[in-house]
This record gives sequence, structure tokens and C-alpha cells, in this order.
Amino acid sequence: MSRTFTNLLTHLVFSTKDREPLIVSELKPELYAYLGGLARELKGKSLGINGTSDHIHMLISLPPVVSISEALRFIKSNSSGWVHDKWPRRSFSWQLGYGAFSVSKSKMPEVLSYLRNQEAHHRKLTFKEELIDFLVKHEIEYDERYLWV
Repeated sequence: MSRTFTNLLTHLVFSTKDREPLIVSELKPELYAYLGGLARELKGKSLGINGTSDHIHMLISLPPVVSISEALRFIKSNSSGWVHDKWPRRSFSWQLGYGAFSVSKSKMPEVLSYLRNQEAHHRKLTFKEELIDFLVKHEIEYDERYLWV
């Protein structure tokens, strides 16, 4: 085959440092737009972004030459810097680490629906419970002692 063909959809989840409620309502629209722009800078596409005051969910498509770890390092560092530049008096940073879960094209509508309903979803489930559910569902081994350090 003389060309590379991919459809690499990834559901990303990452939180604010110590899961502090730093993503306030006036920050959300601009932050989400900025995150989408960062995905475009990576030659990727942001298909959906939402979250709550302490974490973000993104469904993105990345080109095969960009690793998930490179993408997250770029997205988190640049968005954190942007918040500091835009609102210099606001304390803001991302927690180390992230969750990245592959998504089949056939499951894209389901994931986008999940993203759209974050506020309602988190009235029933904490971020910690949600992350553990993702790890179990995707059969990712973890030690709970190290999830929140």
C-alpha cells in the first residue's frame, strides 16, 4: 500500500491539579475553543469537548505521526499557559497524567452524547468513580493508591 490511511479516534480525560474546581463557567467556552484550536495545530480534529469544573473530556482525531503523549503534553502546557496569560490573577494548572481511550467510529455518536451530558452525568457519579469505571471497562490495570498523587 503506497499511502497511510487512519481513523484514530481517542477519548481523552484529564483533570485540574488536585481536581480543584478551576474551570469556572466564564472560562469554559474560551478554554474549550482554545483546546480545539490546539488539536488543529497538531493537524488533528477536536470532535467534542466538555467537562466539569475539575476535568475535561475531549474526543479527538490525531494524525498517525502525533503520539497521544505528545498531544497531551502540547495541549495541557499550552492551554495552561494561555489561561495564565488571559487571566493572570487566576491560579490554574493541570494534574499530571491523563486517560486516553480508543474509540471505534461506530461508537462516536455514543461518546459525543456522553460528552454533551457531563454536568448531568456528574450529578450521579464523581470524577474518581468515572475514571475507575473507564479503567475497568477498558481492562486497564491500576493501583488506586497511585491514581490521585
